Amino acid sequence: MSICPKNKSSKARRDKRRANWKMSVPNLVKCSNPACGALVMPHQVCKACGYYNKKQIVAVD
Repeated sequence: MSICPKNKSSKARRDKRRANWKMSVPNLVKCSNPACGALVMPHQVCKACGYYNKKQIVAVD
């Protein structure tokens, strides 16, 4: 069983609480391949060149 609130919370008060649930901007870093330098998410293979940790992982056309 949960506790019953003593008074009603208004819609404004309820919505103020929910206003802080927003997405954050993803963190981006430069690709480890010096020739590429594209912005990628950390710990992900670069979609532009296929490099990860200064090594060719995926062959990209």
